[in-house]
Amino acid sequence: MGRIIAVEYLTLDGVFEEPGWSGPYFGEELQRFQWDNLMEADALLLGRVTYEGFSQAWPTMEAETGEFGVKMNTMPKYVATSGTDDLVWNATRLNADADVVTAVTALKAEGDTSFLINGSGELFNALSEAGLIDEYRFMLFPVTVGSGRKLWRDGAPGRPLTLTNSLVTESGTLVLTYVPAPAPSAEAGAAGQEPEA
Repeated sequence: MGRIIAVEYLTLDGVFEEPGWSGPYFGEELQRFQWDNLMEADALLLGRVTYEGFSQAWPTMEAETGEFGVKMNTMPKYVATSGTDDLVWNATRLNADADVVTAVTALKAEGDTSFLINGSGELFNALSEAGLIDEYRFMLFPVTVGSGRKLWRDGAPGRPLTLTNSLVTESGTLVLTYVPAPAPSAEAGAAGQEPEA
């Protein structure tokens, strides 16, 4: 069975899009973190918008990013899109005859591939709600931006997570790793209630 790991940039007010705000905090520790994430992955899972942005930027960046850029450009990509345009950048459209959850479930069952999600908010939410993400890795930056798209959509069901690792970088960024936790039982919830007077 494959594994799906989501790596996301977040502000303190929950925004994840257009992470130019991360630049002042992105030192050697975060570079190493991102290096390790990419090198352990076998393929990328991307939403259409993230795929389009990456596919325009990364092919021109190998000279400045070296081995990291080479792997970004050569590793397989699976793209969740309903469009019919031909995909480039070593990418495959997820099964157009199935919804994205069904398609990713089948893809995950094919072998022991490690899939990496970056950005891709709609895909992230669909897979998180379906319980298909095996590990969440968040970079929580010490900044608020006031407005912007939040990672979790409004109305998304709650999901308990267990913290498995944490790091505070010199810039004050928190690197947090979580795995899905079992839903709390009714008995556990009742145990936390105050006794009646």
